[in-house]
Amino acid sequence: MYRLSKLRFGFPIGLLIMLLLDGSLSHIFSSQMFNYPTVMVSHLVVLWLVTAVLYEENVTMPLGRWAIVAGAVFDLYYTGIFGVYIFIFPLVVYVTRIMVTYISPNFLSGLLIYFIDITLVEGLGFLASRVVHMTVISGSSFLVNTLGPTLALNLALYVILYFPIRWVYNWLN
Repeated sequence: MYRLSKLRFGFPIGLLIMLLLDGSLSHIFSSQMFNYPTVMVSHLVVLWLVTAVLYEENVTMPLGRWAIVAGAVFDLYYTGIFGVYIFIFPLVVYVTRIMVTYISPNFLSGLLIYFIDITLVEGLGFLASRVVHMTVISGSSFLVNTLGPTLALNLALYVILYFPIRWVYNWLN
């Protein structure tokens, strides 16, 4: 059914838009989002991938492949280190699919799943940065100054964008 639906073209376009919006939000609101010592990172690409898993009912999409492509573009364009998000994004899709088998997807359970996924993305990104010595902050400083504000921002973005994204997915189906 996937190859016959509008999702075949609509999903990659939405993914590209979210990739561009991630960078645009970070650039436009850089003075608010990256105010020392607090760092807030928007993860709209993760939001698009997570909502795709939440909304795929009888149309199975190749989200793993798209997550690898999005991770490669994200790595090359935003981080400069190739290989971090190329593994994190497919892992997020995998973990989300496992959680959806146990939790019925709705607004609140999606919020919980997205909370777990953002924690996973930020935590693994932090560990990868620690391994290659790109960061020297402590774990507690990361939790307070990066993870907390990032979770607050992304959960607010989830609440704001949940219904418009659901409308787009319903229209594409």
